[in-house]
Amino acid sequence: MANFRFHKISNSKKIRHIAKIFKNSSFIVFLHGFMSDLEGEKPNAFLNFARKNKVSFLALEYSGHGKSSGKFINGNISKWSKETSILIRKYVKRKDFILIGSSMGAWISLNQFKIFKKQIKGFLGIGAAPEFLENLMWKKFTKKMKEETIKKGIYHLKYGNYEYPISLQLIKDGRKNKVLNKKINSNIKVTMVHGEKDEVVPVSYSRKILKLFPKAKKKLNIIKKGDHSLSSKKGLKVILKELNLLI
Repeated sequence: MANFRFHKISNSKKIRHIAKIFKNSSFIVFLHGFMSDLEGEKPNAFLNFARKNKVSFLALEYSGHGKSSGKFINGNISKWSKETSILIRKYVKRKDFILIGSSMGAWISLNQFKIFKKQIKGFLGIGAAPEFLENLMWKKFTKKMKEETIKKGIYHLKYGNYEYPISLQLIKDGRKNKVLNKKINSNIKVTMVHGEKDEVVPVSYSRKILKLFPKAKKKLNIIKKGDHSLSSKKGLKVILKELNLLI
């Protein structure tokens, strides 16, 4: 797929990433979802798009994800957001860029506006899930599930074929990363793409994000019969078309 590299953030932390740089070009930064990595269809599609259009590209695996170091249960939104901003500073430097946030990646993207607001020229959300830890997980936990999380510090949440280790520190940290209550007055293009049949994150989350941008050129594209990941050929085609319009 790509030439993966590792960036050493500290003695114990290495972040796996892809950085493809073209001179004097604009930049795309892709942020993946919860417990995801850079091996999937989406990052590959964005990398190919960047190569074809000679646009610089950066994507990273947060600590505890993919081949980056660290344990998933020690990570949280604050840490993953900070790792993202470190890599953006290293590769994008002072250039303008477009953010693509998939699911949790959209939450981490919104955190980047606090630091790089003047450099961000566009934002593309895919099945965006800001503040999902509290609203889509914790609030839906039964009393028993909550008690176990508090007592053991972790709950192993089974969903479909996956098991998600949800730590109490992750939930608590999510509460410190509220993004849906702060307006972002950037005059940019903001596009949300959401699957009509997304069973993980309701379309209302994409609408909530659009409300944060009073001055932006806003668009919501709901993909008929689309799921949460939107990694199908049809989904990717729509996403790449929207990305092209942002650039």
